[in-house]
Amino acid sequence: MKIGFFAIGLANLARPELLAAAAQTAERVGIDTLWTGEHIVFFDDIKSQYPYARTSTEPPVPGDIAILNPFVALSYAAALTTRIRLATGVCLIPEYNPLLLAKLAASLDVVSNGRFVFGVGVGWLKEEFQALGIPWERRGARARETVAAMRELWEQPRSNFDGEFVSFSGARSYPKPPRDGKIPIIVGGQSDAALTRAAAWGDGWCGFNLTPEEAGVMVERLDSLLIKHGRRRDAFEIFVAPIRSAGPETIAAYRDAGVDELYLTPIFDQPFSTIEETTRVIEDIGRAWVDVAKRGR
Repeated sequence: MKIGFFAIGLANLARPELLAAAAQTAERVGIDTLWTGEHIVFFDDIKSQYPYARTSTEPPVPGDIAILNPFVALSYAAALTTRIRLATGVCLIPEYNPLLLAKLAASLDVVSNGRFVFGVGVGWLKEEFQALGIPWERRGARARETVAAMRELWEQPRSNFDGEFVSFSGARSYPKPPRDGKIPIIVGGQSDAALTRAAAWGDGWCGFNLTPEEAGVMVERLDSLLIKHGRRRDAFEIFVAPIRSAGPETIAAYRDAGVDELYLTPIFDQPFSTIEETTRVIEDIGRAWVDVAKRGR
């Protein structure tokens, strides 16, 4: 079982000195992956339903929370570390031009020496799409086409693509991602449509705020969908953020459910107000979670 940390670039961990402390401490204590989220704008009056709440009244993060652009946050972390993986959890890919997004992702993968894990999603905040002037409808199809176009740009010396949402011919995009032109695409979301997307064209799946039992149900569904699409589970990675009340004693249950990495979310419970506090909290994670997970590997 791997252990990840969510989320640098969010709230006080958007402050450069605290982001640096979090990234370097996480790598030192053996955390496998640093995660960051994404939203471009929030609003005071949100009608869209937050899909990851445990109760019907649980809100998303406050509208005035600091959220760095994920490529900026992860590039900053990449410059301060050498081993730890760097993941978006998730990048809202229908909000981007696919050629621009392919360049951002490849650039991050290059400067991190192939450590980028590209978590992607279609978004839940309709108001954000409206403010950006991007159609809310068919964003799933837009996401699928975006990934196909990016893979063409990453893998081919001279790229052509003719789709519904993006078309180009004879495009050259360099540098290429260092892992043979490939970046792992991890699909987020817990609807059946999201699971289907993950099984059809993702390299993995990430879920959020799930119990071991809920994660197990999702993994079983993914297993059946992977078989349907002629794909193998051993080439597909499962990431889950556990419920906030989960402790290290639940690691075995998540592992038995088929989870490959648990990414923890202390950002919602700890203020991370100083370098000392940031270092202490992450060191505690190393002792309480990483050591236990390694013993069970």
